[in-house]
Amino acid sequence: QVQLVESGGGLVQAGDSLKLSCAASGRTFSNTAMGWFRQAPGKERVIVAAINWSGSSTYYADSVKGRFTISRDNAKNTVYLQVDSLTPEDTAVYYCAAARSFGIVPIEGKYDYWGQGTQVTVSS
Repeated sequence: QVQLVESGGGLVQAGDSLKLSCAASGRTFSNTAMGWFRQAPGKERVIVAAINWSGSSTYYADSVKGRFTISRDNAKNTVYLQVDSLTPEDTAVYYCAAARSFGIVPIEGKYDYWGQGTQVTVSS
C-alpha cells in the first residue's frame, strides 16, 4: 500500500507559479513510478506529467510542456510539480498517483494508488 497526500494548491492569478507536493508513505517510494494528473470541471481526468523511479526520465502532456516540471526526492519520499505561467485553463484538481513500476507510466489505468487531490484555481 502507498498513501499519497498532495499539497500546495491554491488560488492564484494568471502568470503566477505554484509548486505542488505529493508526500508518499508505505511501499518503498524509490521503487515506484509517479505521475501527476488533473481534472478540470466537467472534464475527464488527464495525465500532465510522469517520472520514473530515479527521476532520470520524465513525460509531459503537450499542453504543459515548457511550463510544468516534475521532479522527485526519494530521500524525502516526495514528488513535486512546478507549475509556471499558469492560465485559467490550468484550473483543476491536481492528483498525484503511484504505479508499481520502475519505468515511466504515461497511462492512467496503470496507476495503482491515488491521492485525494489539491485544487488549483487560476483567475484571469
